[in-house]
Amino acid sequence: MKHSIRAKITMIFMGIMAAALAAMWIINSFFLEPYYTREKVDLLESAYEELNRYVLAREDSGRSIIQDFDSLYSQEGEQNDVSRMLRRMNEQYNTTIVLIDSRTDNMVPDFPNNEFLADRLRWYILGMSEKGTETLVRKDNYMIQKTFDRHSNSYYLQNWGFFDDNQTIFIMSMPIASIQESVQLSNQFMLYVGLTVLIAGGILIYFATKRVTSPIMSLAALSARMSELDFDARYTGTEENEIGVLGHSMNTLSEKLKETIAELKTANNELQKDIEEKIRIDETRKEFIANVSHELKTPIALIQGYAEGLTEGMAEDPGSRDYYCEVIMDEAGKMNRMVKQLLTLTALEFGNDKPVMEQFDIVGLIQGLLSSAGILIQQKEATVIFDEKKPVYVWADEFKIEEVVTNYLNNALNHLAGERRVEIRVEKGEKEVKVSVFNTGEHIPEEDLEKLWVKFYKVDKARTREYGGSGIGLSIVKAIMDSHHKSYGVANVKDGVEFWFTLDCSV
Repeated sequence: MKHSIRAKITMIFMGIMAAALAAMWIINSFFLEPYYTREKVDLLESAYEELNRYVLAREDSGRSIIQDFDSLYSQEGEQNDVSRMLRRMNEQYNTTIVLIDSRTDNMVPDFPNNEFLADRLRWYILGMSEKGTETLVRKDNYMIQKTFDRHSNSYYLQNWGFFDDNQTIFIMSMPIASIQESVQLSNQFMLYVGLTVLIAGGILIYFATKRVTSPIMSLAALSARMSELDFDARYTGTEENEIGVLGHSMNTLSEKLKETIAELKTANNELQKDIEEKIRIDETRKEFIANVSHELKTPIALIQGYAEGLTEGMAEDPGSRDYYCEVIMDEAGKMNRMVKQLLTLTALEFGNDKPVMEQFDIVGLIQGLLSSAGILIQQKEATVIFDEKKPVYVWADEFKIEEVVTNYLNNALNHLAGERRVEIRVEKGEKEVKVSVFNTGEHIPEEDLEKLWVKFYKVDKARTREYGGSGIGLSIVKAIMDSHHKSYGVANVKDGVEFWFTLDCSV
């Protein structure tokens, strides 16, 4: 596998181990020698402080530590601590301490190999030192130096100076190993051990990660089966960690998907039935409109023909002739309007007259309609209220929306009662604009509200007949709003009825 998690985890582990080894190598190379030297210097300073206390204690008794040194090996108590301290420094830290009485030049411990250190101390006091000597600590009474002894070809740390009795001088000499050589050996050993641990650890991690990657591969196989809509596949692991939680979640997802797809199939079957029913209803509607249109064209032509013949003098009584002519021509006009409405509705329902979306001011459109309908409003003795002044821009087919508003307005004027008031409102929301037309009058029966949008449906057939309504206007409104995929409706409100529709805001 190109991007194996096992390989990535193994590489990350080996990278961390390699970085740790590199960090240890850098620390050994640059910080081990100063740390080692600092520890030795601290040891020499502590030894000076301890011996200085013993020297001052002997001074109080009127004797020097040099005079009493031989007795320190035989007596018990506090004095014997000096001999133990010198022995401990020599045996444990390989440090040789030489004490010299500056007045008598007596030296203790008086061993032949200590004479060299005594001479070296005298050279230091006279300001003579080996070339390349490095001073590490400089105090009032003592100085700690790092010096190279050419005879032994080794480095030494030497602490020399005076005690606070101003009589006893001392030198402490501590050989130190070659730190650079020790660092190299340490780094070399660490490299061998580190490479061994790195390789062994990498192999161990690679095989150990199989416990992690195996459940993941099981989940991958499970997801592949689910992608093929095999929802009977289940995760069977017993882990109680994050992988186990993921596996049980996938089991739950599989169950949910199985149930959801079953529901979708059921819904799809129902939708298919609905589509077939809609197709059947649409075919019936189209056939009905085509038949009605065909049937109306012939009587309209006949009525118009007879009307024209009567107006040419076919009737003997002029009054009767004019009366019948007006009736015939009025009916012909109503039928002609109905045919035009049916043709418009058919075009909308067939999808042949699709809306042309554009941006326009709905407030300006309503103001223009009210201005054009001024005479009709006066004839109806209506009071129309429309207070909106600022432009409100919408996206829609301006011509078709004008027809919707015209239908609503005519419907309101034809059903006025009471105060004979019509109110038009434009309410702008975040995404939509709602246009409503209210008129005072009688409420529409609740059982008829949903039927108003059906072709040829009339609540009050007699009254509709008075103003020439055909029951098609609101069907045209429905078709126009459906083509815009926007909502519309009607509701009984206080003192009257309100029709409304919505459009998309342009800004």
